[in-house]
Amino acid sequence: MSDFLLIGLIVTALAFDFLNGLHDAANSIATIVSTRVLSPRWAVLWAAFFNFVAFLVFGISVAKTIGTGIVAPGVITDQVVFGALIGAICWNIITWLAGIPSSSSHALVGGLLGAGVAHAGTKVIMWQGLSKTVGAIFLSPAIGLLLALILVAIFSWFFARSNPTRVDGLFRKVQFFSASMYSLGHGGNDAQKTMGIITALLFAHGALKGGFHVPLWVVLSCQTAMAAGTLCGGWRIVKTMGSRITRLTPFQGVCAETAGSITLFLATGLGIPVSTTHTITGAIIGVGAAKRASAVRWNVAKDIVVAWFVTMPAAALIGAIAYHVYGWL
Repeated sequence: MSDFLLIGLIVTALAFDFLNGLHDAANSIATIVSTRVLSPRWAVLWAAFFNFVAFLVFGISVAKTIGTGIVAPGVITDQVVFGALIGAICWNIITWLAGIPSSSSHALVGGLLGAGVAHAGTKVIMWQGLSKTVGAIFLSPAIGLLLALILVAIFSWFFARSNPTRVDGLFRKVQFFSASMYSLGHGGNDAQKTMGIITALLFAHGALKGGFHVPLWVVLSCQTAMAAGTLCGGWRIVKTMGSRITRLTPFQGVCAETAGSITLFLATGLGIPVSTTHTITGAIIGVGAAKRASAVRWNVAKDIVVAWFVTMPAAALIGAIAYHVYGWL
């Protein structure tokens, strides 16, 4: 029975990872689709490939933060993991249906917090790891925005006397690289969160020998699930991210993706689970505002920011409810 539950929870975790790829596909492809450099079909294939190979580039520091740095590892049980995953999955589905680019990362953290606190109270919270994650809610979009502004200024100065048609053609080619780097950063940071949950579950079941480490089969399973989700797209959110915030040119797309990539690479290297949604949103707002403030549809940006603040508490509430439902069953 214990093995059956373990397998069922691992499948549920991979389902969340699939939904993460589905939900966050827009983060990887919105800019390159909106600039018409790639069609949606080719863009998702492109993003899925780089989502998958990300494990060859990054370590597992983010997985360790999720597995041991949000709630105390000793309180991880089947019931807690079930609550965490259902909280994150339900919130992802709600926001996906509404076309709101909320954070799958913070939905998972919220679900884990809600289920963990429902299990043993607030004493289980690992405040150092949680504070890094919460701080990233504010820092990742701010850094993405600032870097995007800087890149727009640098490139605008460098190409000030160049032919606009030639510049557009150049940046259409460069955007293949910048979109690849963003998809790589997305796969490196986001897939690790599910790796952390599955590894914590294996550790709790005594299925790991030695200290906390992520088995290769877990790495490959999570990267595959995320890539598969990305292949299925997320067109409602692509529309919001790629055109409703601001209209993008290839030049702006490169600046936004490069700014987002740098932010994700830094965060992943530091083991901080950031939101790819928050990051690219900040970068897109940055390139829009660099043109002129009125180029940004601030009412759309405001709705997205509200979703950032609501995600963790909402997922935590659903996670706590799911935790108790599991106990009743």
